[in-house]
Amino acid sequence: MSEISDLLERFRRGPELLAMVLTGVFGEEEDFVAAPGKWSIRQIIAHLADSEMVCAQRMRQIVAEEQPTLMAFDQEAWTRNLDYARRKPKQSLESFRRVRGENYELLKELPESAYARTGNHSERGPITLRFQLELLAEHAESHARQMQAIREEYKKAKGKK
Repeated sequence: MSEISDLLERFRRGPELLAMVLTGVFGEEEDFVAAPGKWSIRQIIAHLADSEMVCAQRMRQIVAEEQPTLMAFDQEAWTRNLDYARRKPKQSLESFRRVRGENYELLKELPESAYARTGNHSERGPITLRFQLELLAEHAESHARQMQAIREEYKKAKGKK
């Protein structure tokens, strides 16, 4: 399997990984914050759903346009102003799953040469489609680990072993 194929498989599995971590999460656990200034599981999954939409746009720009400008976004402002504290985790997960699935269908059909195409990120500078794919695969995985750690902290806080 090629490096791109491996990345695509990690990317494709993101929703499954998140769904496994979220199994059984409800009530207080959705909103538990392990430390001041940290995000809850509810906020993390809303962030993932919105980030996937932003990155869907970026990837399409890289594929379709020559050297497009890819705008950064303020994730803290999105968390506050898009009311992540009230978003429904199941809906956020479904949104993430749907957009990730559409992104995967687009990406899996591209020739390997397309992954060298670049866009100019407003904060990071030039990035390739391959780099964007790698970031997104890691994004779901790292937040899944973060949510698992929050679940463990929640159990400790509630005195459950």
